[in-house]
Amino acid sequence: MERKILITGGVKSGKSRFALEMARKLGEKTLFIATARPIDAEIREKIERHKKERGKEFITIEEPIKLAEALKEATHLTAVIDCITLWLSNLFFELPDDQREKEIKDFIETAREFKGYIITVSNEVGWGIIPENRLSRLYQEELGMVNQKIASICNEVYLLVSGIPLRLK
Repeated sequence: MERKILITGGVKSGKSRFALEMARKLGEKTLFIATARPIDAEIREKIERHKKERGKEFITIEEPIKLAEALKEATHLTAVIDCITLWLSNLFFELPDDQREKEIKDFIETAREFKGYIITVSNEVGWGIIPENRLSRLYQEELGMVNQKIASICNEVYLLVSGIPLRLK
């Protein structure tokens, strides 16, 4: 009954839509863990639009930092996490390195032990140019490593390109 899925791809590639479709097919009441912080009007509008798209079959909680704790408290058979990219960004700007590493480790371990279905959404940010500033390079590299760790515990990994899911694992 355990199924761990990673959905990755570029910006606006259809990752979130695919994750929601997959969760709906599982037919269970789904916990949706949103990691975005409503930092400006554009993001707030996007958050509201996404809430409407999910509808009432999804129970949404917003957790920008303590992802492992949110997942541990889940009583649902299915959990969608959207997205790792913003979560890691939050960790970068709000926590010192050692605490960031602990949050990542705790999340990977909690996801590994999760009994049920977990669908995790992330971005591929390493296919473009190498950023000119050090912080952006560190973030890009760390997201690549986090995605690898998540993929290693997943039964299925999908890459979304132009709205088309390609199964990698």
